[in-house]
Amino acid sequence: MAAITERNGRYKVIYNYVDEDGNRKQKWETFQTLPEAKRRKLELEYKALKGEIVIPNCRTLEGLLEEYVTLYGKDKWALQTYDRNVSLINNYINPLIGKVKLEDISIQFLERYYQKLVKTPAVPNAMTGKQDREYVGPSTIRDVHKILRSCFNQAVKWDLLDKNPAVYATVPKYKPQKREIWDADTLVYAMDICEDTQLKLAINLSFSASLRIGEVLGLTWDCLDISEEAIAQNRANLTVNKELQRVSREAIKTLDGKDIILEFPAGRKKGKSILVLKLPKTESSIRKVYLPESVARMLVEYKQEQEELKDFYDQEYTDYNLVLCSGSGSPLSQNQILKKFKKLIRDNNLPPVVFHSLRHSSVTYKLKLNGGDIKSVQGDSGHSQVDMVTDVYSHIIDEDRRKNAELFEEAFYKRKNLNPNVYGIHSQEPAPPKVTVPDNIDPVLLQKVLSNPEMAALVSALAATMEK
Repeated sequence: MAAITERNGRYKVIYNYVDEDGNRKQKWETFQTLPEAKRRKLELEYKALKGEIVIPNCRTLEGLLEEYVTLYGKDKWALQTYDRNVSLINNYINPLIGKVKLEDISIQFLERYYQKLVKTPAVPNAMTGKQDREYVGPSTIRDVHKILRSCFNQAVKWDLLDKNPAVYATVPKYKPQKREIWDADTLVYAMDICEDTQLKLAINLSFSASLRIGEVLGLTWDCLDISEEAIAQNRANLTVNKELQRVSREAIKTLDGKDIILEFPAGRKKGKSILVLKLPKTESSIRKVYLPESVARMLVEYKQEQEELKDFYDQEYTDYNLVLCSGSGSPLSQNQILKKFKKLIRDNNLPPVVFHSLRHSSVTYKLKLNGGDIKSVQGDSGHSQVDMVTDVYSHIIDEDRRKNAELFEEAFYKRKNLNPNVYGIHSQEPAPPKVTVPDNIDPVLLQKVLSNPEMAALVSALAATMEK
């Protein structure tokens, strides 16, 4: 049986085991918190009953990483995280420093390794087979550092290392690329000229409901409420509770189908990956999003067309209840939608953006429309933390700050309105005409929305569309 003891604010899990030579030995593992120690104790006792206790006994980094993936990764990682991390280990860690002994790994050693990675040729993308860049980039090195830091942290808990050498190691600077988005006029124009029904629906779903592409492609009809009653009462909505992903067969086998709802038949029997419907990566990603009436009507019309297609194909149609699917009912891959999106941009000379930027556009304009209510937008986007919204979409704050400078210029330096709240006092302009605002509209919020040039352009474009 395992036992827990506390020393100097740290918790030790103590247990006995028999090594490969049949000798009975004792093992101590260290944890920072009592709940962590209790979880490890329960795990050890359960595995002891099944005769599966595994004792980390690593000499080299390669051996440690193997134990780390087996004991930690299989339990903690999602399918795509497993694929990505194992790929990084096999391509950039083991070939370069895998044979190094653990006692030889120091802060200086890791920093020299990271500098070497900068000059290491990048490995082609496993999914596309294409080389995205010539050398390993700063973002990839940062991901490698995260793996090593987590791995060494486990090694400290297993008493294989006294301290984590990755904690204070300096990583090459990584500057996230700013994701460009379409302005209001371009966004409305792109929606108007898109003639591909599926792409148009995908664009509108991603923009109006702040969906990731996997969430768009994983959407099923049972997760939609687009009844006439719901639309009339302005409560048409969709529920995000799954996503479509392409994952490797190895990850599915290793993780015992973790989080998978449905595996789709593979197009090629020898293919290394397949499409699956799986649970979202975080609990916050499971959410209900209300739809604009126009998008709800678009879905109603599209469903009617899909039903006619089912009748046409009859027994050749496999019904997975997917909203977006092929003519035979099978799922669409992300690449199929991304290729169509790139073609729309190329054929119409639109500013180059990625499909995911539609989700960024969605959050951007929702924040503009609601006067910066980050919490409500977070509910739509499914971000796990509020600061993820503010960090990624900080350019909105920059726009507001520029607007403040413009207001100061007008009010104080051009002397047009020294008291913004009282017209007629020190003001060179007459009071504006009074406008009657309906009771159910917040006048302050409405003023904020209409004072923004981009939102005024968006409203004008939408009004012109409605007139047509």
